[in-house]
Amino acid sequence: MSEMLTLEAFEEASIKVKEVTQETKLVESPYLAAATGNRVWLKPENMQRTGAYKVRGAYYKISTLTPEELSRGIITASAGNHAQGVAFAATRAGAKSIVVMPTTTPLIKVERTKDYGAEVVLHGDVYDEACEYAMNLAETEGYTFIHPFNDPVVATGQGTIAMEIVQELPLVDTILVPIGGGGLSCGVSTFAKLYNPKIRVIGVEPAGAACMKASVEAGHVVKLPAASTIADGTAVLEPGDLVYPYVRDNVDEIITVEDEELIVSFLDMVENHKMVVENSGLLTVAALKHLPPENKRVVSILSGGNMDVITMSSVVQHGLIQRGRIFTVCVLLPDRPGMLLSVASIIARENGNVIKLEHNQFVSTNRNAAVELRVTVEAFGEDHKRQIVDALEAGGFDPSIVQTSL
Repeated sequence: MSEMLTLEAFEEASIKVKEVTQETKLVESPYLAAATGNRVWLKPENMQRTGAYKVRGAYYKISTLTPEELSRGIITASAGNHAQGVAFAATRAGAKSIVVMPTTTPLIKVERTKDYGAEVVLHGDVYDEACEYAMNLAETEGYTFIHPFNDPVVATGQGTIAMEIVQELPLVDTILVPIGGGGLSCGVSTFAKLYNPKIRVIGVEPAGAACMKASVEAGHVVKLPAASTIADGTAVLEPGDLVYPYVRDNVDEIITVEDEELIVSFLDMVENHKMVVENSGLLTVAALKHLPPENKRVVSILSGGNMDVITMSSVVQHGLIQRGRIFTVCVLLPDRPGMLLSVASIIARENGNVIKLEHNQFVSTNRNAAVELRVTVEAFGEDHKRQIVDALEAGGFDPSIVQTSL
């Protein structure tokens, strides 16, 4: 096997992973281009086998193991996507696999990992705690441990994404890559710089778990005291020390995005591309709006699409609220016949769609003075929302926007 993270190694890995990967051709996005002022392509690894890019690194790593290492059984820790990649690759290689996952892992990822043939152990609140437990089990039981990101062989497998990008879009200017522990960004940035140093590679982290940005700024690996983000796949406290030097040297910039930006990015992908992308995979979509509008060729890597339905429904609801497409308005009315009809008529006249009504007669001891009406309305966006509220004011009511709960 050639030395890792060389062009020869990336080529070797690319040939190997093609045995199991699905082709994820670039998807150009006129919608995101219009919104950001750059030409935008998406690398849809959410459509990859096992639902994420992780199968690349896991399969390549396992292909390099000796028969003795395979016979001992394979163990790993993961928040979900690496787990599925390892389970799939281990089963294909005829090896037993054990995966330690944080107790907070979405149920769909747990079940899918089991479906691919792994034994799942739930331990710890975050990935780092699960990883420590897995490493202890490897030591005591003799399993072969595969790290989800802090491994140059795994990172070489992940870097095959960049090779596919430049084959399809040779003149790419910028590649946006999500960062959790650093395996994907290590592989992608190292290949990109070896192939063409002019390609700009920008890493993207959730603001609530920006361990790589903190490490690069400090000049050494830093462990965060806590991680808080809806991007569970990148909720890592400490980047890998083996991949950190490659990220430091080859990633041009690291952008952080807030959870709120991921929520509206989910809507963008579902409505405009008919794609389900998990929160960590949306980091690069949200980051597009942080780039200067220079008409550059930009590729966003969508790292995965494994999102459970409950999380999905919550993200959709919050996204609609954030964009003014659903809002709740509160008005105080005299308790007289016809008042509710007056409010409803104004909303209807402005093409608002009432989806929920709450009529509280006990907000005041004097019902003649006021009863509270809360109306949840569907609108086309912020401008339409403002139009409806203005019409209620013009109709003699005193509306106030309150928190929406569906």
